[in-house]
Amino acid sequence: MKIIITGGAGFIGSAVIRQYMASTEFEVINLDALTYAGNLESLIEVEDSPRYHFEQVDIRNIKELERVFNQYQPDAVMHLAAESHVDRSIDGPADFILTNIVGTYNLLDVAKKYWDSIEGDKKDHFRFHHVSTDEVYGDLEATGLFTEETSYDPSSPYSASKASSDHLVRAWHRTYGFPIVITNCSNNYGGYQFPEKLIPLVTLNALEGKPLPVYGTGEQIRDWLHVDDHARALRLVLEKGKTGDTYNIGGHNEKTNLEVVKTICALLDKLVPDSPHIPHEKLITYVTDRPGHDIRYAIDANKIAKDLGWLPEETFETGIEKTINWYLQNAEWCQHVQDGSYQRERLGAGEKT
Repeated sequence: MKIIITGGAGFIGSAVIRQYMASTEFEVINLDALTYAGNLESLIEVEDSPRYHFEQVDIRNIKELERVFNQYQPDAVMHLAAESHVDRSIDGPADFILTNIVGTYNLLDVAKKYWDSIEGDKKDHFRFHHVSTDEVYGDLEATGLFTEETSYDPSSPYSASKASSDHLVRAWHRTYGFPIVITNCSNNYGGYQFPEKLIPLVTLNALEGKPLPVYGTGEQIRDWLHVDDHARALRLVLEKGKTGDTYNIGGHNEKTNLEVVKTICALLDKLVPDSPHIPHEKLITYVTDRPGHDIRYAIDANKIAKDLGWLPEETFETGIEKTINWYLQNAEWCQHVQDGSYQRERLGAGEKT
């Protein structure tokens, strides 16, 4: 099976590729623009395989997309390429509109024309898997869960752009019969994550004795999903999901942001006993909350469990310790990321400097 994976140099995409490349049944074409969050160092272990191909292509470039489809003749597409950070979308929404909406349209347009041109079993089994987020649903009160039928109510430019792309993908299915599946996931974490996200940001700052920023009171609740569990689910939906359906993917691990930060601090106290910054919890600093910050996300993942048999293997307790250990053991990867454009500054305050 030959699969185009857009955004394959990113956090989730690289996890999916590493899993696919562990099996000789799959050939992967990694299509990535290598913006600030794309990192080919996350794929060093597979880069020499004859079943792995890298194409530095921006999904906003429709001519290059056409070239890739014509050259590789894929059996499926998994679309992960996106601008994906809420804070960045607050400070500069234009890139989110161009990549997440226009880029997704370009990919749909090229993929559908390609699908129209193929025949037989290849056409019958072709699948376009659009990977999205639970943030399209808005937020929840203290109770309740997002289901696949929850109405969309996005709060940020990022989530609005992802909601728009979801609607485009569904429209291509309903209007043209184009074979799609969609997944909406909760917050991912794990090794290889770009350090603007909460868990790597807090981990790396704590190791250096820098402030650990917590928005508002830190009582925002997220459902945490280990990236390797998510990658398994994405592969399962692409290969076995029902055409036209949506599947929510969650980790069954609701935690407040403050709980997550304190858990990281306690783990670092244990794992780095000679750190001069113990107790790391003293580094916690409360900062002005993000504009429009959603209070709670929580996923009902019963459909994917019932229909496809997927359940997460990691609890938050096992996953977070593996994650912290990964950052401790991969200082060189972290340093190379930090040498780039992102220096763990505050983003998304709603102000431009």
